[in-house]
Amino acid sequence: MNTLFSSRILFPCFLFFFVSLDCISCTDKMLYQDGLENYFQLALPAVVGPESIAFDCNGKGPYVSVSDGRILKWQGAKLGWIEFSVSSPQRDRHMCDGSTNTKLEPVCGRPLGLKFNSATCDLYIADAYYGLLVVGPEGGVATQLAASAEGVPFRFMNALDVDSRTGVVYFTDSSIYFQRREYLLAIINADKTGRLMKYDPNSKKVTVLLKGLAFPNGVALSKDNSFVLVAESFTMRILKFYLVGSEIHGQETFIQLGRFPDNIKRTANGEFWVALNTGRGKIRRLDSTKLQQETSIDWFVDDPVAVRLTSGGKVLTVLDGNGGNALDSVSEVEEYSGLLWLGSSMKPYVGYIKNKK
Repeated sequence: MNTLFSSRILFPCFLFFFVSLDCISCTDKMLYQDGLENYFQLALPAVVGPESIAFDCNGKGPYVSVSDGRILKWQGAKLGWIEFSVSSPQRDRHMCDGSTNTKLEPVCGRPLGLKFNSATCDLYIADAYYGLLVVGPEGGVATQLAASAEGVPFRFMNALDVDSRTGVVYFTDSSIYFQRREYLLAIINADKTGRLMKYDPNSKKVTVLLKGLAFPNGVALSKDNSFVLVAESFTMRILKFYLVGSEIHGQETFIQLGRFPDNIKRTANGEFWVALNTGRGKIRRLDSTKLQQETSIDWFVDDPVAVRLTSGGKVLTVLDGNGGNALDSVSEVEEYSGLLWLGSSMKPYVGYIKNKK
């Protein structure tokens, strides 16, 4: 099936009600890539890998984390992208700006997960090398909040979410041995040393909530903060951890998938988008027959690159990549003001999809 969206459950047509944003140019050129309709791209300035996407308390953005260690902010078609933040005051601008060299990541930084605290408008950053960071609404050099837990340094800080009521930050460290630029080694070695942690801004302490995870990746809190979801990439599943306060009290498998889940983002109404990072070209791609054999999900599409789930773990919508390159290695799907924003771990652009009119 070559439709862009396919619904697993029969319900009224799934529409995105388009709201005009300052960041969208009315002269955007539609790209009919790989059979995708109403699909557009915002090219990045010499960098790649807009891993995560965020919008601030005033609805401005998108903000994206990119390959040279910076957070970029979209200022509209006339101004384009500007630098909003960097991960370290020691970052060598001459060496790092515009870098796509993974060997420079330990020096330049590599921000991955992004999340604004809606109560304070501060931006929290999961940097793969510099750890948990925060920067104020005006941007600048981010402040490091934590770089280790229980005496073990973060090796591959990955994703995070923030409880805006308490300020507690939940985040993942994908491995205690392998850094981001060595992620293929983690796969080859079937590494299961990942951790789920929390940072308390009042005590300024990090607590390890769970160890022994098989490449924990995306993190997302439920709308009522009663549970937190974690993408365990190597097992191709989403784990659900029940929370009492900010402590874990029980866990279960939220959904078993047939592709590697990456980031998770909650929608305004409490549903979840899970990016399915197929890693085409480096990680074996599973065909639709195998997907249905390994899961109980009827995908309705041949190339699922993201899935929208209810708060109970039921599939609502599948985003079809149509087997092409435009949505290769989708790392995140952020639904905001009637658009689907698409992050990537390697592409030189941010993609977005408008609703049909």
